[in-house]
Amino acid sequence: MTVETTPILLDIRQDVALLTAALMDINSVSGNEAALADAVESALRTIPGLQLVRDGDAIIARTELGRPERVILAGHLDTVPLPSVEGSLGTVPSTWESGVPGTGILYGRGATDMKGGVAVQLALAATMFDGGAEPGKDVTFVFYDHEEVEAVKSGLGRLVRNHGHLLEGDFAILLEPTDGTVEGGCNGTSRFEATTVGEAAHSARAWMGSNAIHAAAPILSRLAAYEPRTVNVDGLDYRESLNAVKINGGTAGNVIPDRCVVEINYRFAPDKTPDQAEAHVRELLEGFDVVRTDAAAGARPGLNHPAAASFVAAVGAEPKPKYGWTDVARFSELGVPAVNFGPGDPLLAHKDNEHVDADAIRECLRALRSWLAD
Repeated sequence: MTVETTPILLDIRQDVALLTAALMDINSVSGNEAALADAVESALRTIPGLQLVRDGDAIIARTELGRPERVILAGHLDTVPLPSVEGSLGTVPSTWESGVPGTGILYGRGATDMKGGVAVQLALAATMFDGGAEPGKDVTFVFYDHEEVEAVKSGLGRLVRNHGHLLEGDFAILLEPTDGTVEGGCNGTSRFEATTVGEAAHSARAWMGSNAIHAAAPILSRLAAYEPRTVNVDGLDYRESLNAVKINGGTAGNVIPDRCVVEINYRFAPDKTPDQAEAHVRELLEGFDVVRTDAAAGARPGLNHPAAASFVAAVGAEPKPKYGWTDVARFSELGVPAVNFGPGDPLLAHKDNEHVDADAIRECLRALRSWLAD
């Protein structure tokens, strides 16, 4: 028996902060984006002048005005899982600290990462043709699923494979939270497993075995002593980090472990390829069995591109580097210069008290609307 659900109607012409709350109130944890994608698609189909393509829970909406310049505005629909801590504010539905919708601080999952940015995209799409007006640039809006999980599931990656020609453009803006400041490029990221092997034995006769966990101590010592570098790339300083993020070993409380795996994450500046980053980790951990399990290249800032330079000038704040990995790297691989720019403090992303100021969302919308009109 098929259970029919009532479609969720989004008013994308309402105040952009209220729209943010409405988006947050639709549970869209990675893998559960369908309801939100349906609502976004339905809202976009009411806008004359947009050509839509739906692929799974990802949507591309494009103007075709024949402008000499095309800008891409992209944002992901999914969030990380809801917090399990009792009394957390990072919940669904959202809440207003003031008790007055649209006023002050908005709490809830996705407040910064990145329902405010998605709301700005929708608000721009809803109003760009008002009163017979037209944007000064052709615009491609991209909304996609599965950003907060492993790269192989990425909705943007799927769009690149299936509809890459629709993602061509002169400049891309990813509306990730940046506190209203342009953040150029992004660090790359890679993951490794460093494995030590011992010999199992009863812990009462430990001398009969060889402890693989103890053998991993030098790995941890080298990582603890490692001094991360700060690398200047095209005028922005990217701070790197190299850390053990998980360790696994042992089978029982009375058995000397015969295997131990240390999982390592390296965030590297965009002056390196993933292979160069791997060579750096292997050099540090020489003598140990190291396997790369995942990698994603970073992206150079690209702020010397005319469209990027004009956008930075329109925003007015000094650009900063993006330390984390974002999908600007995917656009960079397509040959499209890209930056991060969106409402909300990125340091609050994924936290149990995730929140955003309503006026920060409105200011982001104002800046983009003004720039697109030129």
